[in-house]
Amino acid sequence: MASLGVCAHLAKRLEGKVALITGGALEVGAATTKLFCQHGAKVVVADVYDQIGQALCDGIGPDAAYVHCNPAAEDDVSRAVDFAVERFGKLDVMFNNATVLDNPKPHIVDNTVDDFQKVMAVNVTGVFLGTKHAARVMVPAGRGGVVINTGSVGSEIGGIASHAYIASKHAVAGLTKNAAAELGKHGIRVNCISPFIAVSSLAGRFFGKSEEELRTWIEGLGNLKGRVLRAEDVAEAALFIASDEANYVSGHNFVLDGGFSTVNHAFGFFSH
Repeated sequence: MASLGVCAHLAKRLEGKVALITGGALEVGAATTKLFCQHGAKVVVADVYDQIGQALCDGIGPDAAYVHCNPAAEDDVSRAVDFAVERFGKLDVMFNNATVLDNPKPHIVDNTVDDFQKVMAVNVTGVFLGTKHAARVMVPAGRGGVVINTGSVGSEIGGIASHAYIASKHAVAGLTKNAAAELGKHGIRVNCISPFIAVSSLAGRFFGKSEEELRTWIEGLGNLKGRVLRAEDVAEAALFIASDEANYVSGHNFVLDGGFSTVNHAFGFFSH
């Protein structure tokens, strides 16, 4: 019985931690919110989808709380961080997860500055603001902390999405490294998760495919046959990075793509 008690305790990998997740109401954000709470964390869901976010938190119970937050608006981000501290007493984990895609226009001459800037505002400025305000409360608290940013396999290669999206995710990877270089002296770890295309409504809208069409297409594209990336897989990666198991992991771009970006299948050496 004692050993079972120890195992039960160890299973709570975020026991006593407080996390804030931007874009926390849907898909990867929702999956991560649920998983973090299962592992003992208190979670603040920050999003613009108020009804969905509130319903998610209501379903979880007192360990989750919702706050309206546009990740590209500094006042909103600052308020969300302050809300987390006021509600749960501190902030240990900041997951800058909110992401947007623009219209899939493959020709740069057809892209507009407005569309480009909208993507950069959420995907890059949002990460900057989340990191800034997390550091604002983590540094003086003196307990260290974890910042996780959502990148993309598009932070490693080109040709898989729009110019704005690929540029934004390369910027996130760079900002992650720079923030890790600065904040390491305060014991704050900063990392990036860069997933492959997941089966999600966001990807389905971007590529113009139904969920089943998207699943079949991704299976054909991927290097790891018979598997597709799920929101839950990204949540599991975030859980590891947020936990003390990753105590010495910082400045890392965790590419979660089943080996896709490591292989040029056009060469064909292993195609038979």
